[in-house]
Amino acid sequence: MSGLADLADIGRDTRRGGYSRHGFDRAEADMRLWFFEQSTRHGLDVYTDVNGNIWSWWGRPGPDAVVTGSHLDSVPGGGAFDGPLGVTSALDAVDALRAKGFQPKRPFAIVVFVEEEGGRFGVPCLGSRLLTGAIDPDRARNLADPNGITLAEAATNAGVDPAHLGPDPVLDNVGCFVELHVEQGRLLGNHPIGVASSILAHGRWRFTVTGEGNHAGSTELADRHDPMLPAATAVLAARQAIVGSASRATIGRLVPNPGGTNVIASSVDFWLDARGDDTRKILDEITAAARSAADAEGCQLTVREESFGEAVHFDAALRDRIQGILPGVPVVPTGAGHDAGILAARVPTAMLFVRNPTGISHAPAEHAEPSDCAAGTQALADVLEDLCR
Repeated sequence: MSGLADLADIGRDTRRGGYSRHGFDRAEADMRLWFFEQSTRHGLDVYTDVNGNIWSWWGRPGPDAVVTGSHLDSVPGGGAFDGPLGVTSALDAVDALRAKGFQPKRPFAIVVFVEEEGGRFGVPCLGSRLLTGAIDPDRARNLADPNGITLAEAATNAGVDPAHLGPDPVLDNVGCFVELHVEQGRLLGNHPIGVASSILAHGRWRFTVTGEGNHAGSTELADRHDPMLPAATAVLAARQAIVGSASRATIGRLVPNPGGTNVIASSVDFWLDARGDDTRKILDEITAAARSAADAEGCQLTVREESFGEAVHFDAALRDRIQGILPGVPVVPTGAGHDAGILAARVPTAMLFVRNPTGISHAPAEHAEPSDCAAGTQALADVLEDLCR
């Protein structure tokens, strides 16, 4: 876990707790610099693709490559393990393989993807979506962060030419991808390591309720057109929509405009994150509730899809091979999205999980024991050794 210790002071969020590291911001730039320096020290050749994803090659790049890695960005106020654990474990796995004199017979690389969480520009797994052609580059270039800075502007500031965003030929060399990640939930029980079976379908939608800004003290009830009421209705509807269901629905971000304590908001933006087999049904239920409340309050509602991905089922043959390498490890589904889920549409993909005893993720209490992290590194090294023979 020496790599995690190296990163412990980068991007600390003193207001929220935990870490805030977002695509092409200062904290993520420092994380990327660390990875570049570590790759060089490990004798790996570094290549940055047209989207800013970093590839570190052990030996010459070539077709049918075995690739591992993860991401270095976080959600606002996120934990220390989500993303960085997969990157640091990959570097440690290379050390472990070299220590035993192993030399890969297939091309091998570690990759760090940009903006996996979507914490800055709203679209999750942005680097892998661009790489695989899962998002239109023009749409991506125009995505803006809360300060109005577009992805094109942020990429330019980071030394990435936004004119070239999109599919990169490096993907053609990938034969398979294995991502190690901290568990997000508590499905592993007494097992330090697990293998993923699938990822739930996942969508994000932006709701905007437009009302009439006014004075909080002097505006009579009959004269109010308060967009906060439909927003509150949507929050409650999101909870109600998943009662008795295996799906998830969360409204975790709500932004009133202008945001004054003594002001009736003129508009409210909020974002729905929904996951599961009936995601579209859940969206329709929440939208209907919000629209009914908006009509009653004399407000207008618009809904825009920001991203959507169908359920992902990881490559069965690769999963079975990993189970053979790591006998006895449980196979579990996940409700969390990952770059591995995006790549799964193009290449055989698998995931390893390291146990999280708290079950908490996307928050400062996210945790993995050092012994479990070490077990994860060893498991990853064993898998890579077998795949690279």
